[in-house]
Order: sequence, then structure tokens, then C-alpha cells
Amino acid sequence: MAEFEDKYHLTEQQSLFLAKKKWDENVYCGMKMENRGVTFSQTQTILNGVNVPNVQLDDIQAILNMRDAWKFLLGTVKEPVTFEYWCKLNEYIARNEALEWGKLCTGMVGISGTDYEPPVPEKNKVMTEFETILNDTVTTVTDKALEAFTWGTRGQFFWDGNKRTSLMLANKILVSAGAGIMTITDKYMEQFNSLLLDYYNTGNSKELKQFLYENAIQGIQF
Repeated sequence: MAEFEDKYHLTEQQSLFLAKKKWDENVYCGMKMENRGVTFSQTQTILNGVNVPNVQLDDIQAILNMRDAWKFLLGTVKEPVTFEYWCKLNEYIARNEALEWGKLCTGMVGISGTDYEPPVPEKNKVMTEFETILNDTVTTVTDKALEAFTWGTRGQFFWDGNKRTSLMLANKILVSAGAGIMTITDKYMEQFNSLLLDYYNTGNSKELKQFLYENAIQGIQF
């Protein structure tokens, strides 16, 4: 039984329109999730190809990486979500930021603020879990997106960019099906971080998913 019903049922045209209107806000969301010291206006300016003084080079790199990931997503909306596609998202997002990008990590990656240590990923196990989430015929699109996001953030399967990659994966699932877009605004970021930390510590994603469903799934109201 579905835990979260789809809030939106957009046409392909409406879904692409929404994604194109919201992608810059989503890039900014990715920066705030990583506690990057950039404002929304600075993010927009960098996305427009204009130099912004006093913004660190690694922050600029991260913004441009998410820009390229979104360009890839928007150009491949009709393509299926596969393990390889997920790795491709990380390849864009973690480019020049991690030891390797687009490949599962081969060592342990710690998470700031928690004693939880995710295990080193085993490819076959990760692929099975990934396919189980994506191929579940009982759940809704929104269920899949929320499960993919929470699973990816706690799993820390890549060397870097796990939250941003999980956000992009969730949005690929939502946008492709016309079920909206997931973006956490400044208003809810502190609460999100608190719930995410609780989730890291407990492994129980229920409260985090409910919060994201109520406050982060956006769409077009008719």
C-alpha cells in the first residue's frame, strides 16, 4: 500500500515547465543542504555565467556541477532511471570534488554530526536495493522518490555529493512522471537538517519523509 499519494499529476509539458522554472532554486537547495556559504542571488548570478566576488572557487564549482546535472536531467526526462543513470548524476555533481565521481566509493565515508558510519557499499547489494525501490509496483511515484532520497543520503554510496545526488535522483523520478519537484526552501532547511541527523542516528525515515512530503514536494496548482 502506498504511504504517500502523488500530490500532482502533471502532463509532460507541465512537468518540464515546472522543472525549468524551479531548477535554479533546486541548485541553491543543494548548496544549502551542504552548508555552502552562498545566497540565492549569488547562485543565480553564477548560473547566468557572471563572476561573483567573494564566493569560494569550490562553491562555484559545486553550483556549476549541479547546473550540468540539471541540464542532463532535463535532456533525458524520458529515459528510464537505472543504476547507470544514478551514477551519471553523481558524475556530474561530484566532478572535481571527490576522489572519484560516478562510481561507488571503495572506502568508508563519515557523516558530520553523527556517530553513524555507513558501511562500504557492495555493488551487487546496492544495485539490488536500487532496483527494488525503482521497480516497486505497489507504491506511488512520490513514495519511490522519497525512499530513493532517504536511502541515498544515509547510504553514502559515493565519495562525495550524496545528498545532492539523492536530491537529483528524487527529482528525476518525480519530473519524469509529472509528480512535481522536490526542493527544500530556506524556511525549512534547519528543520530538515535536524530530521536528517535523527534519521542518520536511528535509521527510521518516517518523520523525515513526512516532513519532505508536506513541505518539499512542489508542483503547479490549477
